[in-house]
Amino acid sequence: MKKEFRIKKNKEFQTAFQKGHSFANRQFVVYSLKKEGQDFFRIGLSVSKKIGNAVTRNRIKRYVRQSILELHDQVVQGNDYVIIARKPTAEMDFFEVKKSLTHVLKVGKVLKRTNFTD
Repeated sequence: MKKEFRIKKNKEFQTAFQKGHSFANRQFVVYSLKKEGQDFFRIGLSVSKKIGNAVTRNRIKRYVRQSILELHDQVVQGNDYVIIARKPTAEMDFFEVKKSLTHVLKVGKVLKRTNFTD
């Protein structure tokens, strides 16, 4: 993902936590914050040290980034999304991560409907 599509600053994360809407499943918590005048969406990732070592955390982040890249056209534009991984993601492979992330985005109604299903 390009740098302009990422949330990096702590202040931006805190704003999303305080003013955004959250939705979750067992594997992920997602905060969504509407940004006026923003034509694209941005993603912030948070994977705690409680989940595993650096290799595990980075693998989870790679899986989430790739899942978002594949779902890019279906995600509602103009929002900031902060995705927090929970402990069960440590044992998941890419396809499970993508399925779970798709599920939680559908729960939050930030995934546009398509003509085909998974």
